[in-house]
Amino acid sequence: MGNTVNAKDATYSNTIGEPNLAAFWQDPDFDAERKAFYYVRVIEIPTPRWTTFDAKVFGVDIPEGANTWIDERAYTSPIWYMPTG
Repeated sequence: MGNTVNAKDATYSNTIGEPNLAAFWQDPDFDAERKAFYYVRVIEIPTPRWTTFDAKVFGVDIPEGANTWIDERAYTSPIWYMPTG
C-alpha cells in the first residue's frame, strides 16, 4: 500500500487503495460440529497522525521520532456459527 501523507502540510490524498471490496471466502477447516466465529479486518490508507495535525495548527515542530502518519483499522461485527443439536 502506498502513502500520500504530506507531513509538512498535515494533508493526504485519497487516491490510493480501493473504494469497494468484494470477496468470497470459505473456511477450509470448517467443521459443522464445532462453534466458530468470523469477522473482517481492514486497513485504511495512511492519514496524518494527531501530532502532525497539532504541529501544523500550532506552528510547532513535529516531535523528534514521532510518526507523522497512522494506518487506522476497522473491524466488522463477528458472525457466529453455532451447531444445532
